[in-house]
Amino acid sequence: MGYLFAEVLPEEPWQSAVGSMQSIGQRPVLKAPNPKRQKCDIWVSCAPNQLAYRIRTGGAKDVMPDICLDDNILLSGKNSNRGINIAVVSAETWKLVETKTFDMYEGDFSGAMVEFLNKIPNGALIMVASHDDAFTKLTEPAKKAFEDFGSKEVRNLRFRSAWAFLAIKGTKTPDNFEKEKINHSDGSKNRYSGWPAEIQIDGCLPKA
Repeated sequence: MGYLFAEVLPEEPWQSAVGSMQSIGQRPVLKAPNPKRQKCDIWVSCAPNQLAYRIRTGGAKDVMPDICLDDNILLSGKNSNRGINIAVVSAETWKLVETKTFDMYEGDFSGAMVEFLNKIPNGALIMVASHDDAFTKLTEPAKKAFEDFGSKEVRNLRFRSAWAFLAIKGTKTPDNFEKEKINHSDGSKNRYSGWPAEIQIDGCLPKA
């Protein structure tokens, strides 16, 4: 049978086929290039007239929040704490003006936070990231102040809810980008025992 098979098939095509199969294993394997790092480590590439942003809440006691704009870390573990963390950015320069943290678990800082929010000039960008508890000492005037900025979730906060929020004072933010997210503590789903997983909002913010 083997002799008949050899007689039927011409020698050269058979040897060529074997050689081709052997050469496959010798060819270099092409690897896909590593994805290019984007500003603020988000997944999309922003246009030249846009700013990359990322707001990530804290989680548990030791996973601190961070806020990034145009690849600059505005707020992180070094200048963040328990409560409501706020970064204010100039509408003219898109540079950081100030960061503040207001403890909503101990003390009475809602009044000071309302005063701080009211003094922010129109057109300024605020970026908010909670850590641990942002609810317990949050007063009605404070909730109203965030609603004036455009928040739809501030009244839904509960004990240890994770909350991320972005707004431009005096201006309705566009509907086509992510500007607010909330995640509640749930003993059956929490990543960190008594704390929910941190959450993140990100995207590309138009400069004008």
